[in-house]
Amino acid sequence: MKPIEVFYATREGHTQRIAEHVATTLRAHGLTADVRNLRDDALSRNWALSPKDYTGIVLAASVHCGKHEPEMTRFVKRHRAELEAIPAAFLSVTLSEAGAERAGATPGQHAQFVADVQRVMDVFFAETGWHPQFVKPVAGALLYTEYGVLTRFVMKHIAKASGGDTDVSRDYDYTDWAALDRFVEDFAGRIAVPVGG
Repeated sequence: MKPIEVFYATREGHTQRIAEHVATTLRAHGLTADVRNLRDDALSRNWALSPKDYTGIVLAASVHCGKHEPEMTRFVKRHRAELEAIPAAFLSVTLSEAGAERAGATPGQHAQFVADVQRVMDVFFAETGWHPQFVKPVAGALLYTEYGVLTRFVMKHIAKASGGDTDVSRDYDYTDWAALDRFVEDFAGRIAVPVGG
């Protein structure tokens, strides 16, 4: 069977962990999966994405300051026609999704986080013109111990304002790995079945 390519764009690295987890889950279902970082300039500029070469594509991009990573935006714009001809899934990795999933959020906070997540995805889809069939927002991580001083300060301020975790001596992984597995398994099941079969 042809491979599934998992492309990712990340700043601090949590989305890479998500992409590698997706590939591992796909392999556990008997599929071939490769992981590629869109920060690789040669890949970003020169990748030939031919629908006949792949069973499917998974794209995972982190969100910073309300926008997905620019490498992912450029990649999707360049390959939109090919992506529309291949079963494709998009994972939007954001801390707003962590807020949307937080059990202690008030109904108003929950609605605001959900709206923020949807707005960021809508901006990405409008900017790229791509509308994938399979979409999942994924809660990201606060990696305080890996941030520089300024980023740590800013992220703590944002977390405090939104009711998030503020102990900068540790990291917080908000990804619901079981829910991600279910999404990937559903995607794998749908693309592994021949059309009309």
